[in-house]
Amino acid sequence: MLTLIAGALIPNITIDTDPENMLPKDQPARVFHNEVKDRFNLYDVIVVGAVNQGADGIYNPQSLTALHQLSKGISKIEGVVSSDMMDISTVDNISQGKSGEIRFEWMMREVPQNEDEAIEISEKVERLPLLQETIASADAKAATIYVPIKDKDESYRIANEIDLLIKGLDSEDDYHVTGLPVAEDTFGFEMFVQMGISAPLAALMIFIVMWVFFRNLKFVVAPMIIAMATVIITMGALIGMGFTVHIMSSMIAIFLMPIAVVDSVHIMSEFADRYKGESNKRSVIKQVVDHLFTPMLYTSVTSAIGFFSLMLTPIPPVQIFGAFVGFGILLAFILTIIFIPAYLVTLKDESLASLQNKSDSNTKLMKLLPKVGNSSLAKNKLVIVGFTGIVILSIVGLSKIQINDNPVRWFKESHDIRIADKVLNEHFAGTYNAYLVLDADQTALKNKWFETVKAIKDNELKESLNNILQSDEDFATKLNSSIIRLEDALFETSNENTEEIELLLEQIDSIKSEQAYFQQPDALRLIDGLQQTLKDSGFVGKTNTLSDVVKTVTRELKSGKAEDYKVPQSQAGVAQALLQYQSSHRPQDLWHMVTKDYASTALWVQLKSGDNQDMMKVVNHVDEYLTANPLPDNVSVKWAGKSYLNMVWQDEMVAGMLKSLVSAFVVVLIMMVVLFRSVLFGVLAMLPLSITILFIYGLIGWIGKDYDMPIAVLSSLTLGLSIDFAIHFLERSRAIYKQTGSFKQTINSMFKEPASAISRNAIVIAIGFTPLLFAPLVPYITVGFFLATIMVVSALVTLILLPVLLQATKRFAFKD
Repeated sequence: MLTLIAGALIPNITIDTDPENMLPKDQPARVFHNEVKDRFNLYDVIVVGAVNQGADGIYNPQSLTALHQLSKGISKIEGVVSSDMMDISTVDNISQGKSGEIRFEWMMREVPQNEDEAIEISEKVERLPLLQETIASADAKAATIYVPIKDKDESYRIANEIDLLIKGLDSEDDYHVTGLPVAEDTFGFEMFVQMGISAPLAALMIFIVMWVFFRNLKFVVAPMIIAMATVIITMGALIGMGFTVHIMSSMIAIFLMPIAVVDSVHIMSEFADRYKGESNKRSVIKQVVDHLFTPMLYTSVTSAIGFFSLMLTPIPPVQIFGAFVGFGILLAFILTIIFIPAYLVTLKDESLASLQNKSDSNTKLMKLLPKVGNSSLAKNKLVIVGFTGIVILSIVGLSKIQINDNPVRWFKESHDIRIADKVLNEHFAGTYNAYLVLDADQTALKNKWFETVKAIKDNELKESLNNILQSDEDFATKLNSSIIRLEDALFETSNENTEEIELLLEQIDSIKSEQAYFQQPDALRLIDGLQQTLKDSGFVGKTNTLSDVVKTVTRELKSGKAEDYKVPQSQAGVAQALLQYQSSHRPQDLWHMVTKDYASTALWVQLKSGDNQDMMKVVNHVDEYLTANPLPDNVSVKWAGKSYLNMVWQDEMVAGMLKSLVSAFVVVLIMMVVLFRSVLFGVLAMLPLSITILFIYGLIGWIGKDYDMPIAVLSSLTLGLSIDFAIHFLERSRAIYKQTGSFKQTINSMFKEPASAISRNAIVIAIGFTPLLFAPLVPYITVGFFLATIMVVSALVTLILLPVLLQATKRFAFKD
């Protein structure tokens, strides 16, 4: 009933695939990012690219006609900000008119009818730095359509509609659709599809392997019931409590499946080994639970702590993931202890008869395990040396780990998004965006005007201006309102107040001129310096800035030649260029680069890579430049954009994961010492865990796998699963030694049923999750591979190293 109730809540699922939500809503970088989007009216962008490898490249009538047709089609898709679309057919050509005039004409109002007209368009694009390598490639082989969208959660739908339009084109060009919003939203969609495939497949594989071991259908159904009930109740609780299912929480089912099965397999294994035809089921299950209750409790609590520790990370989805996996582990323990004995007791004797006919795989395993135990003790020195070498190599591998992530790399290389990302970033300046935002501090100007108003002699005028200053409007609006009020006063006043009002108007004009900091030539040259250093970083394909607009318009206002592509000498010259630009067909483009008071500007940075490491290198490169070339005291600089935000949450997640892993490790060590009431046993219990963690992350370093989101989360899984076998081995060894008083008999007994249960568990879970290796999404492949590796390594360390260490310390380990 509990499972049915929880299952009924699952249809209320709310899905969230936005990595931005990895950060809390009040996280400073996220708050600033959203503030910048509002300030400059920026949108998330889908990038559509057309590539033609022919002799004429993309500039041919057929290709340009298809591009024009596609652009018109995309503009009609619901959710697309059509007025801000950028492509050859929607941008202006900026050219000279009559002397001192400038012309803004559509780059491609009509599609070209012949090759000459197509080439003419290419020549126009080449003259405009704002467009080159952004909407057209330098090699003339490709062109793009930048598609701004109102809601990034609609990216997948819009991308699919664009694909349908592409299929209807009469074009031989290769079309690609990419961009971080598409990658993230597509991953979210495919992730849930994959979850619906992988979780049942993993369950099926676990079922098949258990059937191979036990050869009894009714018998092996029990662990599967526990696993499915645990997953359904946990996910139902998460959804029923109103939590959205994020990228992280979508993997709860995959993580819970092996953990929920572990305790059941231990019980089933010992029951199968103890049960004989004449046995009483109740007494056998009582003995089994009596032997296993303590180690299962220890392993469940320690595993849960490993995941609960994720609540220490500053990433909300990771906190939810850790909390509910931890809850699921404890739930699985309770369900196992209550349900499995009840289930086994209800089975008829004839249903259990087949358990006495051991399968070939069981027979081979039971013959092999004692040999493993005897060999490890006989070659104890070699075992110690071997594991010491593994630890040293693992530590070296740890030093090679590189923390890096990129949502596009969550797909296999054969995926359309990966292909699109590679192709378009080869042809263009970059499909990944970041923004370097410069702000000129207005505090001194505000204080200057406030003091001026205080000194006004006309009390009525002073009160009127003070009311304006106390309003909630921004400073620029307050100044404009003050000008209107002063002009009204000038019209109404007598001659004796005229001079004071005129002086106030002059002061406001002066303040407004100072306020428009990014209209000043020096400020634009400062931007030029930042542009150059960004290009020098080696990871930035191009930047588009306010300075580019001013220099392009200035060139066309003067000679049209390259020598006049420069910043004017005066603020008035800059203002004239910007005023001219506002008469274009796309005046709103200016406000994507600068605020209307010219006190804040955003440099659009195009990167060819979405890797966090590359974004970090760009940030560090700019920091070094600013250290050597400090900005004026009144100017500050901050980063925004999806590429930067991904870098921030990745850094916070890695730091948080490290903190949670260290905290959990310490807590589990203390628990082991307390639960075993022995420092020695506590340390021994932590050894397989420690070696497994070192080996797994050392292996990651050696194979060159980036430390990304799935790898970071695996630390908790490693901690939870690796200690399971050690606790069972040590607790059972101590219990058997109390009965026999002989270390030799203890080890002989341990390498029968207990070692068999450990081995079966490792094999069941390792093989059970092989379906994940065939998933189209890299995080699932990663989880599948490392989950299997964790089980195998921790089982081997437990069965080979722990007997040797117990033998070496038996005088202290078993002194009581």
